[in-house]
Amino acid sequence: MNNHTVGGPFRSLLLVFAALALSSCGYNRIQGLDEDVKAAWSEVQNQYQRRADLIPNLVETVKGYAKHEEKTLQGVVEARAKATQVTLSPAQLSDPQAFKKFQEAQSGLSQSLGRLMAVAENYPNLKADQNFRDLQSQLEGTENRIAVARRRYIDSVAEYNKSVRFFPTNLTARFLLGAQVRETFMVSEEAMKNPEVKFQ
Repeated sequence: MNNHTVGGPFRSLLLVFAALALSSCGYNRIQGLDEDVKAAWSEVQNQYQRRADLIPNLVETVKGYAKHEEKTLQGVVEARAKATQVTLSPAQLSDPQAFKKFQEAQSGLSQSLGRLMAVAENYPNLKADQNFRDLQSQLEGTENRIAVARRRYIDSVAEYNKSVRFFPTNLTARFLLGAQVRETFMVSEEAMKNPEVKFQ
């Protein structure tokens, strides 16, 4: 009976101590930052998917006016197929090779779209087509959304990685959570440029 009486308050003190220890060691903060990274990554993927969804209609519209540009059109179709096949789950965001593969696939699609838009300059009737102009406008907006989503992801990863690397939260990250730093977008200035989709 006495053991239960003494044990009850002792257990309560232990629980309070454990809660205070976890809050001061950054456990909850790391978990929150991890959720921020996942949410930011989800938005990056949503915007890339939005771009991929625009491409079939864009290719068909261009094909109607630029039948002799089969190689360029096929390049876009193949780049889109590759970009949609290379997926990256939140669990893979700490895998440098997987992240690089995803980034290269998306970059390849960006470059193919840039070439397609350059070709479109040679076809005045295509540039005047309302459907093409609508698609071009949607693509431009999507590229801007991709840039914003990537920036948010980069910022979220920076905060998360600091909590994983800096003392004392790095102890919690490593030993309690098994957390690892997340990969982020590291690209050249040229690769960061959006495909040119505006017409003069």
